[in-house]
Amino acid sequence: MAHPTRTTPSPRRRALTLAGLGLGLAAACAPSLVRSRARAVRISKGYGVLYLPLLVMERQRLFEKHAARHGLRGVSVDWVLLDGGNSVNDAMMAGTLDFAGAGAPGFIELWARSRGIPNVEVIGVCGLSTTSLSLNTNRPSLVSLRDFTPADRIAVPGIRTSLSAVVLQMVASRLLGAQHFAHLDSMTVNLPHPQAMQALIRREAGITAHFTSPPFSTLELHAPGIHRVVNSIDVLGPLTLDVVFAPKRLVDGEPALAAAFVAALDDANRVIAQDPGTAAALYAATSGVGVSRDDVLRMLAAPETRFSVRPSQLMDYVEFLSMVGTIKTKPRTWNDMFAPALDAFRPA
Repeated sequence: MAHPTRTTPSPRRRALTLAGLGLGLAAACAPSLVRSRARAVRISKGYGVLYLPLLVMERQRLFEKHAARHGLRGVSVDWVLLDGGNSVNDAMMAGTLDFAGAGAPGFIELWARSRGIPNVEVIGVCGLSTTSLSLNTNRPSLVSLRDFTPADRIAVPGIRTSLSAVVLQMVASRLLGAQHFAHLDSMTVNLPHPQAMQALIRREAGITAHFTSPPFSTLELHAPGIHRVVNSIDVLGPLTLDVVFAPKRLVDGEPALAAAFVAALDDANRVIAQDPGTAAALYAATSGVGVSRDDVLRMLAAPETRFSVRPSQLMDYVEFLSMVGTIKTKPRTWNDMFAPALDAFRPA
């Protein structure tokens, strides 16, 4: 008699399952004294202007303020600087983050892979930011994607997985044809944005191009001999680039905490809109990349730069990631990937 076919789970899914079981066991075994202590909330952020609302939240203690308004006393925040989708997803899977500000493609992949796995499943909390990713180069001969050769090195913060890497694939798919989406993959190298900017400008480490967002893209174009090959908005439109997501167990079990986060982020967006000078000064003082307040103000005034808790065009990522086989599970709409509370939230 024929035996039924067994489906062997992928190593990634097995890791997710084991992580979920471990987290569940740890929660069950935690002493009541530990669970009753003041809540320390761990939030990740990144380097670029895309993360400005999170910086405003941090410096003006907006999350703590809105947590108190939701009846949550004694909440403190640990801010974690992470760059690249893999780093954020690994930290979330390991249970060391409560809220992650990260690229939309990395979130969508983790959402699809973790669905139905207790204690590891993630869900979107809100949108974060939109701007243009710019492919800048220090080689005069590079004027289109077709001009790149195996001798080129394109810096992105995470090969094939980071926001920059996936959006670059989407741009290649649109400009070169869907079957050529990975045409530039073999030329990409893993380098955080600050180091990549310096390598491009100084012509170090063989870096001939960098696919990045402000302030790095803007500062690079101010340097002699650097020009833009293409930017994402011209090709793909105003995609939401970064979102915020969290463990589903947190959003389900602590809805007030998630509500406080969305309200705090919306408050930060209002600060940026109403007092861009203060927001720009905050970023200039803390970025560590030599950008001035006036530089940041110009970036914030650019029509492609927007901050909103409501995401835009996320299904474009879904369709692409499904087409190339990165995800097997597709949501019907973007709302399926986000907590229902976001539908009811009305930005101020």
